[in-house]
Amino acid sequence: MTKIKHALPVTRAEDFAQWYQAVIAEAELAEESGVRGCMVIKPWGYGIWERIQKLMDERIKDAGVENCYFPLFIPLSFFAKEAEHVDGFAKEMAVVTHHRLIADGEGGLIPDPEAKLEEPLVVRPTSETVIGAAMARWIQSWRDLPMLTNQWANVVRWEMRTRMFLRTSEFLWQEGHTAHADEADAMVETLRALEMYRSFSEDVLAMPVVAGAKPENERFPGAVDTYSIEAMMQDGKALQAGTSHYLGTTFSTAAGIRYQDKQGQQALCHTTSWGVSTRLIGGVIMTHGDDDGLQTPPQVAPHQVVILPMLRDNDGDEALLAYCEGIRAALAVQTVYGERVRVLLDKRPGKATAKRWAWVKKGVPLVLEIGGRDAENGQVSVLRRDRLWRDDGKVDFQGQDRDAFLSAATAEIVAYGNALHAAATAWRDARIQRGITDLAGLTAYFADEREQSALAPGWVELGWSRPTGAALDKVVEQLKALKLTIRNTPMDAAKPAGMCPFTGEPAVETILVARAY
Repeated sequence: MTKIKHALPVTRAEDFAQWYQAVIAEAELAEESGVRGCMVIKPWGYGIWERIQKLMDERIKDAGVENCYFPLFIPLSFFAKEAEHVDGFAKEMAVVTHHRLIADGEGGLIPDPEAKLEEPLVVRPTSETVIGAAMARWIQSWRDLPMLTNQWANVVRWEMRTRMFLRTSEFLWQEGHTAHADEADAMVETLRALEMYRSFSEDVLAMPVVAGAKPENERFPGAVDTYSIEAMMQDGKALQAGTSHYLGTTFSTAAGIRYQDKQGQQALCHTTSWGVSTRLIGGVIMTHGDDDGLQTPPQVAPHQVVILPMLRDNDGDEALLAYCEGIRAALAVQTVYGERVRVLLDKRPGKATAKRWAWVKKGVPLVLEIGGRDAENGQVSVLRRDRLWRDDGKVDFQGQDRDAFLSAATAEIVAYGNALHAAATAWRDARIQRGITDLAGLTAYFADEREQSALAPGWVELGWSRPTGAALDKVVEQLKALKLTIRNTPMDAAKPAGMCPFTGEPAVETILVARAY
């Protein structure tokens, strides 16, 4: 096969971390902001987030959840009410202590000592505490339950090691917070949210995931149970792509979220929280991206079709543009995934080839290049993003009759999305290792020299005895030495046979072990 000159300056096999950064830069998803750990999300990247937000918000509201907004600043005393919660976030909190600056006499600015706040304010790392205080005011009776709220917001967690979209000091997300009369109702909501995330990831982002319960040491601070969806990236590492937490009465005790039951007695509410963030964009990059840039799943692509007229700056351009506009208009009235096709006619000045590669790197599902001869003959040249190259190393444009293309366009968009999901699922399933029964085998499988390859080992499925306390701490230390973590206990896993490789006791459940972001 002819060697292909790819669009990115580095390939996945050469350096996966640098490739990831190259996709973000070349696809114009985001850039550094000047503040460590914070990013500017550019129009294509934010367009993807807007699509995620729109489609996720529909699912949230379909479940009867209502959107609210809560303050960015949270009094420090709110966190102090719940020790485990504050301990979990203490090292990540950004704190506001003054409300005014004054000149320092040397041309700079300093906090005004006279403007010190009576109580420090934490810049929102999550909102359990402030929402708990609101729920305590709003809930009086069993008639007020369940209370189902969600907010779309930014949060700040002062990360030491940052990577765009995956781990940033400020990021965007949604956080659902609900209150219920009892554990059973709260668990229904916790698992409903988990399933919403699982199906959204699979059906909308074409990103296969495993849904399951987190082990005791990986639970959200203050939670009784934490559940996650885990996605495998192309370097074999796991990405926690969404979480749902059953909080029990931990936060209702701290915040005083009580209700009068039908017998007239006071009872504590059982609460939940659940969220996904802009980390999903990082997951899409590392699940679907290739050596030519991003492959954007069609349901979240800001443009599903881009039309590139090959303008010549001559008298024929007007007729060519009219022909292209006719195709754009014909596509724009069609529907796919229950929405109108999002199609752009790119009339910007510049060479069609340069613009083509810009859209390829952004991952537009279908790119049409149309020249004057195509217009005269009623033709289009179609490039599907996941079928970029021919065996001879040339770009695989498919010449088609205009009307035939228009008749098949929406089916082709859907086929592209299905192909992304199928390829990612095959990749993941081929890299889940089963059959390892001892720590020596686990160590050998994740040998350091294999970690450097883009084809590094993926995940290992193990039976384990569900140790707790000091026994679990010992397991965590063993895994930490191998740079591994327990990702979750898959919801649909069969009960394992045999012994736990860590404790030597009978295995009672199945876990996934992996390196992770």
